[in-house]
Amino acid sequence: MTRIASPAELYAHAIAIEREAAERYAELAQRMRDEGRDALAAVFASLAAAEAGHLEVLLRRTEGVALPALPPGAYQWLDEGAPETAARELIFRLLTPRLALRIALEAEQRAQAFFEGVFMTARDPALRMLAQEMAAEEQAHVVLIEELLEHTPEPTLEQVIFP
Repeated sequence: MTRIASPAELYAHAIAIEREAAERYAELAQRMRDEGRDALAAVFASLAAAEAGHLEVLLRRTEGVALPALPPGAYQWLDEGAPETAARELIFRLLTPRLALRIALEAEQRAQAFFEGVFMTARDPALRMLAQEMAAEEQAHVVLIEELLEHTPEPTLEQVIFP
């Protein structure tokens, strides 16, 4: 795990995490809309809006703050290539509602674990409090997605091959 020693470092990571989540949720919402899965599209659109809201708050909090640069793609959900890559296209061709939710759940769990790790290892009380706040936001998303997974059936092989 990356050792975070300052609020500026934590903000840089949080911004990258929230930006990726907002973009991927918007993409998943569009995919579900395209497939006529309006209820799930609405959930993903709501999550995209929530993540975009978190991102906006983080960007306002860090106006004028020098943030460290992170490697490109540090928090990508799917792959490290451009959106046009074959691997990414294959994932979206085979994407089922359940798989989309699992991808989202794993990303939210990674983000939560990251912020919890910062909370557990930081010595600065302000940094710990900030990390705890961010972990709680991710935990709320984890709970929501877990509940959705409980009510989303596994697709049949026919549904995967012929969506």
